[in-house]
Amino acid sequence: MTIRRMNAREPGFLAELDALLAFEGGADARINDAVTDILAAVRTTGDAAVIEYTRRFDRLDVSGMAQLELPHSELRAALGSLSVEQREALREAADRVRRYHERQTAESWSYTEEDGTRLGQKVTPLDRVGLYVPGGRASYPSSVLMNAIPAKVAGVKELIMVVPTPGGEKNPLVLAAAAITGVDRVFTIGGAQAVAALAYGTQTLPQVDKIVGPGNAYVAEAKRRVFGTVGIDMVAGPSEVLIISDGSGNPDWVAMDLFAQAEHDELAQSILLCTDADFIEAVAASIERLLPTMPRRDTIATSLKNRGALIHVESLEQACAIANRIAPEHLELSLEDAGQWVDHIRHAGAIFVGHWSVEALGDYCAGPNHVLPTMRSARFSSPLGVYDFQKRTSIIEISEAGAQKLGRVASILAHGEGLQAHARSAEMRLK
Repeated sequence: MTIRRMNAREPGFLAELDALLAFEGGADARINDAVTDILAAVRTTGDAAVIEYTRRFDRLDVSGMAQLELPHSELRAALGSLSVEQREALREAADRVRRYHERQTAESWSYTEEDGTRLGQKVTPLDRVGLYVPGGRASYPSSVLMNAIPAKVAGVKELIMVVPTPGGEKNPLVLAAAAITGVDRVFTIGGAQAVAALAYGTQTLPQVDKIVGPGNAYVAEAKRRVFGTVGIDMVAGPSEVLIISDGSGNPDWVAMDLFAQAEHDELAQSILLCTDADFIEAVAASIERLLPTMPRRDTIATSLKNRGALIHVESLEQACAIANRIAPEHLELSLEDAGQWVDHIRHAGAIFVGHWSVEALGDYCAGPNHVLPTMRSARFSSPLGVYDFQKRTSIIEISEAGAQKLGRVASILAHGEGLQAHARSAEMRLK
């Protein structure tokens, strides 16, 4: 197969790089129209619309929402049905993710000025959160762990999971993950109709405050549309990995790390920045040799051909500058002395430091969250965390003495803005 070769020394390199990174994340007209109709129907008729769409899209013959809610006994049964190996792996991953996120909890705080004015911030968890989990072929128990655990650590009172089960196909690992993480309610619904049910509420499913979790193009567009009615985590684009190499690693490892992102989706992006031209050739040879052994080789090949690149850079300083321009979801520092280069990186969703820190471990069990900013949004966004399930409220308790000083300041500024009622409101407290 062919994968794009680029050289950072070439005059048109940055324009070529920007063209490679360009991705139009908006939905096409067909998806837009379908999502518009689904959102309107669920908002208007609630349960009836959700049931009808579930019959049509998931081929489930149901007559009521009660048939679409799974009892806790079924979640526990799914956990019990796993092999010992699977159960232990799921618990170990959950424990590591929980320990990491427990360090993120924020506390309320306040301080008192000399005049007795007390100012502070009250931190409270969200009341109810909806978690979307892909179903059918694309079943990801890791998504349950990464979304449910920080929500529970934050203190969210009720966590409602929606997961489609096309043709009645349920993934026991997904249900087991729901049992382990303490999900409160599970409904076997999916698509834009599930997003709408969570956002607007129905006769059976209560409205949530925020919706998190990945989904297909219809789910992403529905989340985009309901933002404002409820909060959302993000509208994620295709998965990305950027590897910076000095040629000190194993070319087979680097090739497989590129594959690991490319197998997600034909639109996924896998890029190597390397200072060693010979190592780039070795990685290219590894790609050719290993690709035929991969079950998802067609998806990998398409992704690498259309959106991948092997880029020769002059120095690691230049590689870091390019990495900051790309602002990748995942960044692997595949370097002999990787630690010294971490401070050179300003924009990345997650940084994997050294040859042993393979991104795949971050997807499942390292501990940090695998829900990360994509499409260059790491320039201004952060990984999902406990803070996404908490909100902050300002506390303002002004003393009589404080009102004298602040009232005069506010009066001057309010008159300057032409807001006389603001000014008078402050002035009335003055002695």
